Amino acid sequence: MADRRLGIIMHGITGRMGYNQHLVRSILAIRDEGGLALANGDRLVLDPIIVGRDRDKLERIAAKHQIERWSTDVTAALSDPRDQLFFDAGTTQMRASLLARAIDAGKHVYCEKPVSGDLASAVALARKARAAGIKHGVVQDKLFLPGLLKLRMLRDSGFFGRILSVRGEFGYWVFEGDWQPAQRPSWNYRKADGGGIILDMLCHWRYVLDNLFGEVEAVSCLGATHIPERVDETGTSYHADADDAAYATFQLAGGIVAHINSSWDVRVRRDDLVTFQVDGTHGSAVAGLHKCFTQHRVNTPKPVWNPDQPQSIDFFENWQEVPDNRVYGNGFRAQWELFLRHVAEDGPWPYGLEQGAKGVQLAMLGLESWKERRWLDVPALDI
Repeated sequence: MADRRLGIIMHGITGRMGYNQHLVRSILAIRDEGGLALANGDRLVLDPIIVGRDRDKLERIAAKHQIERWSTDVTAALSDPRDQLFFDAGTTQMRASLLARAIDAGKHVYCEKPVSGDLASAVALARKARAAGIKHGVVQDKLFLPGLLKLRMLRDSGFFGRILSVRGEFGYWVFEGDWQPAQRPSWNYRKADGGGIILDMLCHWRYVLDNLFGEVEAVSCLGATHIPERVDETGTSYHADADDAAYATFQLAGGIVAHINSSWDVRVRRDDLVTFQVDGTHGSAVAGLHKCFTQHRVNTPKPVWNPDQPQSIDFFENWQEVPDNRVYGNGFRAQWELFLRHVAEDGPWPYGLEQGAKGVQLAMLGLESWKERRWLDVPALDI
């Protein structure tokens, strides 16, 4: 039994997602527990170096979390043979070139999505990684949410019978930034900076639909920029020209129809910030981030349409919650652990850069569908 060190270059961790989910709740949590136990009894000890442009932020984060190494020099970090893995949670516009440099330096790569702002770059990156023989992966965090894990369990148990449709609702009200500060960065709303909810969210919906319900075969998407003027972090008004809402319908393998609304301009009156309702011949389920509720056909009420009388049925009453029969940890960490085992001991790993390219493909088709106002088929990618 031995300790095996793994040096990890972590870029883009001064942002909200990179800092909270990837650095603190994943890598540092594993480090602080003494590392990751491997199948042969060895322990993988993580040694991160945090890299970025803001020296002050990096220094503060390093001091707060007892991180010995930090740098503003990405080139120097990539040239250090002590570090075998490069992770990126920076901006979409920089990601493809950074990952390509890391692959050229012989590093394994893992990254946030989208892997690129265009399909050609995403496909080229996946091909480059495969040709180099390095380990590669893209974050697909929603598959590890407790609510969606419960949906997977229901599907595998045959609870739904034949699945008919999937309805998704995602989003919340992002303040405009004038009378209350916005809770998302201003670049999200500028095309030139890689913003837009279609590029951001259709990458997620691709892997959720493909893995849980059926391969996406066609898409029809309508985007919108509902709020064209916002206020940035400095208090300066700017023109928001990127889409801030998307209304997309998908045809899935097996005849399943899925529709997902994504919006940063909606006030929430549902169980969670994202919910998925799955309807099947034998039963239905509604899942949020953590909870999941089911209604079997034997518990389904029999409503009758009568607009002249108040509704007498409580439509929430006949739903039952799926119990927490297991402990659900942080989803980002769960996927990190799978990837670290993939790197250290060639453990199974289905979420390579090819999957990231598929997400970008669906986003590009969504944008094209909106522009041309028509359905588009989703062809198989040649990677």
